[in-house]
Amino acid sequence: MQPEYRPTACPHDCPSTCALEVEVLDDHTIGRVRGNPRNDYTAGVICAKVAAYRERVHHPERLTHPLQRVGAKGSGEFRQISWDQALDEVAEAIERARVAHGAEAVWPYHFAGTMGLVQRDSIHRFRHAFGFSREHETICVTTACNGWVAGHGKIWGADPREIGESDLIVVWGGNPVSTQVNVMTHIAKARKTRGAKLVVIDPYRTPTAEAADIHIPIRPGTDGALACAVMQVLFAENLADWDYMRDFSDGPERLQQHLTTRTPEWAEEITGIPADDIRDLARLYGRTERAYLRVGYGFTRSRNGAANMHAVTCLPVVTGKWKHRGGGALFSNRELYGVDGTLIKGLDVVDPNTRALDMSQIGRVLTGDAKALKGGPPVTVLFTQNINPAEVAPETTRVIDGMMRDDLFTCVHEQFMTASAKLADIVLPATMFLEHEDMYQGGGHFYLQVHKALIEPLGECRSNVEVINGLARRLGSDYPAFHMTAWELIDDALKRSGRPGADEVLAEGWIDCTKPFEEAHFLNGFGHGDGKFHFAADWSKIGADCDAMSALPDHLDVIDEATEAHPYRL
Repeated sequence: MQPEYRPTACPHDCPSTCALEVEVLDDHTIGRVRGNPRNDYTAGVICAKVAAYRERVHHPERLTHPLQRVGAKGSGEFRQISWDQALDEVAEAIERARVAHGAEAVWPYHFAGTMGLVQRDSIHRFRHAFGFSREHETICVTTACNGWVAGHGKIWGADPREIGESDLIVVWGGNPVSTQVNVMTHIAKARKTRGAKLVVIDPYRTPTAEAADIHIPIRPGTDGALACAVMQVLFAENLADWDYMRDFSDGPERLQQHLTTRTPEWAEEITGIPADDIRDLARLYGRTERAYLRVGYGFTRSRNGAANMHAVTCLPVVTGKWKHRGGGALFSNRELYGVDGTLIKGLDVVDPNTRALDMSQIGRVLTGDAKALKGGPPVTVLFTQNINPAEVAPETTRVIDGMMRDDLFTCVHEQFMTASAKLADIVLPATMFLEHEDMYQGGGHFYLQVHKALIEPLGECRSNVEVINGLARRLGSDYPAFHMTAWELIDDALKRSGRPGADEVLAEGWIDCTKPFEEAHFLNGFGHGDGKFHFAADWSKIGADCDAMSALPDHLDVIDEATEAHPYRL
């Protein structure tokens, strides 16, 4: 065959979910990977990691055959076995656990190794159909999402392409030069065509901070204090938009009164930022109509992360920035797409009484902590996809100790021999995104993309869907989705959502799910029942720890201090 470029989408846990073009050399080999210039968000630009994907796909250390442990746990000693034997071994272990302890003794454990809606989320169908322990996904986004929802009610925001129409871009808690290059594409456009200024708020002198007009080096965990002081100046210097707030928020007068003592001098002691710099930031932001706030996850990954996010995202509301094109804010568009994943996730067979184990506490779960186990049976079967808990989960020593238990059967479905795979009883070789079908929604833009496999799987690699379906059939499930291919699941989800089918979307390349300006900017109302942005957060309804949380924006002083045992801060 002649080499040709074919479209696909990036599967990684990044808001850009870039539209790609991949050079296919033959049925088994790829060449260059580049951004798709037809997509006006990706705009032909991708990160260096994905541009070098050929090295990963064709890496000599990829797993290519099912493996069974033959040595002691953790020894890394395995022998090659057939797929039938491997799946039989896993199914038999699951059945033994169900008989001995009940279905909750089995824990399918996953996260964001792929962001494809079918290959990532089919593991939920597996757990729901059989009543296995559910998973409370807490490692990455919970505090950030809680903080955004506290104010907005829904998780979406201003079109990121509007950054190119902004006069001021504030990147708060992100480093897009290194981690999301497409944001910088649109920032560069605004700077070139409009003379826009870039402000970066980050404790570190990151590459993005070096590229900025203004860098605010904040003390980690104190973002709520900075946001409160900025708002105090906005109110004090008549830079607040009272007409907008009275129409679109709850109790701006109460907020103003609350912030009276949250002066720049107060914040300087907490944040380490000079009071004059805080005033300058407030004046610049308050006097620029087209000011776009791009918030990242960086300032939310702390004990006070939700409070920080809520405080920071009050700024566009106090100043009425949502009224203007090139204004407002964006954190994620995860609730924008409305894809009906009933069959993908098995949502019609969920038992809400089945326990949900906290994925961040996997070490405690596997070492028998009764509180972490929610009073239920021990986990005696661990089945993982899309994650490497022995290296990425908290309390690494506990995780490894738990995975070393002789009475724990572990199956790891992976692309490489990771630390978790070395601790497994059965290791299954996994496909990469170019070797299977999937569907992607971009957290940082508005495009829903589908793609088919571009090359054949390496060796005997199988996709997540194939493995899940194979195990489910062995365990006797008649749930229809276990008898559907990934492409059929994509097609079903799209049509259930009132969208064109999979083949039609593939032919078009993607679906542009952009909301009208008024809706994306919440000018038809925010996501709460009263249609207002909530300055006063009802944390108890969101699920956060409401006992320690102030309803109104504030600095939540629960920052870990250095100790002799733990002298360093990340």
